[in-house]
Amino acid sequence: MELIPVEFEAFDRRIAGVAGDRHIERLHRGTRWAEGPVYVPAGRYLAWSDIPNDRMLRWDEMTGQVGPFRQPAGYVNGNTLDREGRLVSCEHGARRVTRTEHDGSLTVLADRWRGKRLNSPNDVVVRSDASVWFTDPPYGIEGDYEGHRAEQEIDGCHVYRADPGTGEVRVVADDFARPNGLAFSPDESLLYVADTERGHLRVFEVTGDGALTGGKVFAEHEGEGGFDGMRLDETGRIWAAVGPAIHAYHPDGTLLGRLRLPESASNLVFGGPKRNRVFITATTSLYSVMLSIRGAEPVWAR
Repeated sequence: MELIPVEFEAFDRRIAGVAGDRHIERLHRGTRWAEGPVYVPAGRYLAWSDIPNDRMLRWDEMTGQVGPFRQPAGYVNGNTLDREGRLVSCEHGARRVTRTEHDGSLTVLADRWRGKRLNSPNDVVVRSDASVWFTDPPYGIEGDYEGHRAEQEIDGCHVYRADPGTGEVRVVADDFARPNGLAFSPDESLLYVADTERGHLRVFEVTGDGALTGGKVFAEHEGEGGFDGMRLDETGRIWAAVGPAIHAYHPDGTLLGRLRLPESASNLVFGGPKRNRVFITATTSLYSVMLSIRGAEPVWAR
């Protein structure tokens, strides 16, 4: 394990109460493009994706050891857990969203919309009503690095919702260039979605029938890198991977602070027994830092 001094820039006094480690831990190095971190409390481990190498890795919290989780893995990108603690994943390779059952078998949750194949599902979240929400940019079919080169069958890159009862897949937002990371507010009344190509983060109101309204630009970034994956803490602050840093935003859209990293970050997740350990995937490595705050209560804990 390598220790890297924390470089945190505070821009607003409302971030002053956030404290924690003075060093970031590099838990593993050796991926080509690390993504999709998911903390599994039942096993006390962190699983994440190494997309170009078509594998998932596993870091054991009790031993600190890293080993294979799944290979081949369908060029998996984003991962999350559902209400029953099952792994839900976005597969670039087969252009689908799947759920890993407790016996290890896979259930396809979404692979088509109106009879056409999805582009390459990127990131996914599960709401407390068991609906599955995901983004679908074409990164996995634009070449052979993160999937398989293929023609785009759907005209556009959308945000989708898969109904937990009928399995119906419908578009909930269709005005994105490259929708990427997404996350619900703690009370699930808001959905934040990154548009990497346009360099901004948008926020939608979630209606009672599972639709979205609004969609105003919540935050913008013009520097190195674009918005990627994100998570929220228990106060509703948004923590987003943006280039070689994690940005922290107040719910009013103010940039509160920035945690700098040695390389470009892709995603993050709150984990550990108290949900106060932030795990970050960034290009070649898996990092972690323990903070004085907790992540928002996950769907499996509700």
